[in-house]
Amino acid sequence: MAERRVIVYPPSETGGRRVRADGAVLGTAYSLQELAFFLQNQGLMDQDEQSVRTCDLIEWRGGGPDVWEH
Repeated sequence: MAERRVIVYPPSETGGRRVRADGAVLGTAYSLQELAFFLQNQGLMDQDEQSVRTCDLIEWRGGGPDVWEH
């Protein structure tokens, strides 16, 4: 099975970060908690925010897990 990949894009001018998993847009997350929710709904992980923060599955673009505003 191929490894799954999540990309969290830089914050937009209006806030929030677009999230893609395996090429499909999951939505725009406005917090680490929302990102964790997106990933749980996709069956990618069933863990807390701290685990999402350090997950190797996620490629952070334009800032790490603490950057949510433009």
